[in-house]
Amino acid sequence: MGLQLFNSLTRSKEEFKPLEEGRVGMYVCGPTVYGHAHLGHAKSYVSFDVLVRYLRYLGYNVTYVQNITDVGHLTDDADEGEDKIGKQAQREKKHPMAIAEFYARSYFKDMDMLNCVRPDISPRASGHITEQIELVRTLLEKGYAYEVGGSVYFDVSRFKDYGKLSGRNVEEMIAGARVEVSPDKKKPVDFAIWKKAEPNHIMQWPSPWGMGYPGWHLECSVMSMKYLGKTIDIHGGGLENQFPHHECEIAQSEAANEAPFVRYWLHNNMVTVDGQKMGKSLNNFITLKQAFAGEHERLKQSYEPLAVRQLILNSHYRSPLDFSDAALFAAQSGLNKITEAVKAVRKRLSTAPEGQVDNETAEQLKQLTEKFEAAMNDDLNTSVALSVVFDLVRVANKLLQDDNANAQTLGAVDDLFSKLGGDVLGIVKSEYIDNIGIQDETINDINNDIFRLFLEFRELEKEHKNYGTADAIRSYLGTAGYEVQDTPKGSVIKQVKHYQFLREEAEKYRHKIIEEYRKRYTK
Repeated sequence: MGLQLFNSLTRSKEEFKPLEEGRVGMYVCGPTVYGHAHLGHAKSYVSFDVLVRYLRYLGYNVTYVQNITDVGHLTDDADEGEDKIGKQAQREKKHPMAIAEFYARSYFKDMDMLNCVRPDISPRASGHITEQIELVRTLLEKGYAYEVGGSVYFDVSRFKDYGKLSGRNVEEMIAGARVEVSPDKKKPVDFAIWKKAEPNHIMQWPSPWGMGYPGWHLECSVMSMKYLGKTIDIHGGGLENQFPHHECEIAQSEAANEAPFVRYWLHNNMVTVDGQKMGKSLNNFITLKQAFAGEHERLKQSYEPLAVRQLILNSHYRSPLDFSDAALFAAQSGLNKITEAVKAVRKRLSTAPEGQVDNETAEQLKQLTEKFEAAMNDDLNTSVALSVVFDLVRVANKLLQDDNANAQTLGAVDDLFSKLGGDVLGIVKSEYIDNIGIQDETINDINNDIFRLFLEFRELEKEHKNYGTADAIRSYLGTAGYEVQDTPKGSVIKQVKHYQFLREEAEKYRHKIIEEYRKRYTK
């Protein structure tokens, strides 16, 4: 059986067949960058990251597009309220684009920490204003939109299939709409594709209808069409975006192009806290930075980014994930078992004798691969796929107990760890940091050579009884979240808090350390 995906449009699992054989165009709704990414974002973007990885594992050439919303997303997710980025700009007393840049960089850093592959293209809404204006013009010319006082609205009554994705009935939506909202609209369900900007609105552009800015739904239609064509293979996003965002995308795209917009719609479910959706509007969210540092009242300790990723993989992408510290702790423990097994296999490889791959082990690896692929082909069942990696851990541990295990057999096990746990699930690293002097693989804010230099210099200072400098190094690292431990084999650094290192201060300190080190211990 080939890859089966649950298509939200047809409400059924379907065999995946791309429009063009061997090639996949995939678009995922990216973040609105007005705050740090939280665990809800991680659920969505890890889920679609696994899909991209698995498609590539199957041999597809994937073009992955994920946008950045930096204008037009209003506070009520429809046509009313303030621009979310503009509102945050007022709160922080910064220009909206400064807000967007800061939080976009923060988002990408968090995704890198989660080991999500970077999209092939990360277009921004503000960089595609010309194309959005052209789409509005097309919809007006075709009679699907109307202009009122500088704003342009999509006329839902003209698009007969509106509601086909969410299963909503237009007449029922009209009956249940609030009559006081948007008096300029012909009907309450019509949605804005261009909004007139008030004079004090910073983010605005000239258009045939006056100064304004695009509606939130418009950007995804424009950018997906520009980079992937009029009909794309896969469109992903959170379940909360199914209506109105994705419904409106379908309407404006198919009205303009007279062609199907998306062949497979995929929606991930949400992260909940005590049964309630996690979100910024509810103020019950935990940012990824807080999770990594353990700096939240719901967390008892800091967690590796890959432990967060593993927690997400424990649940199906279409199922809700109820967050708790206990669940994250269990994910961290599971990750540790996998990591320890992989490192042990790789360490043993360097000294193992040559030989043929053991037949029994080869058969076990074949069966595990088949079980893994069957799980992933069943609508990306990552929880079962993850259990296969734990089965592989048991195979590895048994093999490590055999003094005669050869390099080829161990190499086959390592190769499967890399393919299934690394290439697809993204929880096995291609390389692990040499732990001589460093006890935590998550130290990555500053080059590890600097930490080694700290340790080496401290050891030399202790030998020369310069304890003041040695203590200063220990104290400084402590303020950055790293504990220096003295052991019979020398000093090691262990991360106790995942603080973001103060780079300016660290650079000054680094140069001072290097200068003193060279002065005292090099010719």
